[in-house]
Amino acid sequence: MRFRNALRISIDNFSSVFKLLLYRVITGIVFFSLVFVILKLALNVVTASAEMHALKELVGVFFRSIATGDGERLHGIGDEFAAALKDFLLMLGRNSGSIAGAIVGVCVMYLCSRFLNGLAVFAIGNTINDRMSVFARTSFSSAYFKNIGQAALYQIIYVPLAFLYDAVSLGVCFLLFFYVPSFLPNWGLFSVFIGMFFAVTAMVCLEALKMAVISGWIPAMIADGKSAGAGLKGCFTEGKGFAQRFAAFLVAVYLIVVVNVLCAITTFASALLLSVPLSFLFLLALQFVNYYQQNGRKYFVSLHKIEGMGDKPEDVLE
Repeated sequence: MRFRNALRISIDNFSSVFKLLLYRVITGIVFFSLVFVILKLALNVVTASAEMHALKELVGVFFRSIATGDGERLHGIGDEFAAALKDFLLMLGRNSGSIAGAIVGVCVMYLCSRFLNGLAVFAIGNTINDRMSVFARTSFSSAYFKNIGQAALYQIIYVPLAFLYDAVSLGVCFLLFFYVPSFLPNWGLFSVFIGMFFAVTAMVCLEALKMAVISGWIPAMIADGKSAGAGLKGCFTEGKGFAQRFAAFLVAVYLIVVVNVLCAITTFASALLLSVPLSFLFLLALQFVNYYQQNGRKYFVSLHKIEGMGDKPEDVLE
């Protein structure tokens, strides 16, 4: 029922997909441009170095020799490459400050982009809540600027926490992918598939766990007007229905992965322009459906159907 209601609410708010897509395209262009400038300025000393040039030349010589069958040139190129790589690594060590600055700059830009994209998600949460509570159609721009202060406070807390959680999750998946096969017999490619199985399973479960824990955070702030701190605290103090939430988000994440992979394969990735923002919209709708049902609140599923008033459709406007 929760999946069905969340899907119907997502379809009812489908226009938000285009708004979110446009917003992310604009912010993406801005931040990719800034990242390019940061990398260009910080890493110019690396990319323009003689060591980098020598390494690229050797790589080119290697592939040209293979293509032309020049076995004589290939003889001893390994020693040349090892020496060039050693010089390149020494050059990186001498310019470690510039490299560290580039890494820090990219991380800052990434966090800023997540902050701005989160403001849009929060605004769409407001439009979903208005649709579910009073069946009102709130514009994206109105919801964005009306609640930007509340959304900013939420993002200031959420973005660093999510960044740390995602970093730990990637670390766990990395360890599973590279170290699980080492404890197995030498099964070749099958061992790699086993490592991928454990890594993907862990990533999906960890993402579902995060969503299940914080699923009531945005709805509590929007639907009940709680502060960002109170909303986060409620996620940990109100533990009822956690198993049901986790199961729902686990299935949702798997479905989203499958749908987006199929869209990428069958449409040469063009359908991802719609499927990715629709995935965010569906997860957001599922959060609100979970919050409303766990708190015993009635909400609109459609014009003639309010969830919590029985299964019989009725015109609630009469």
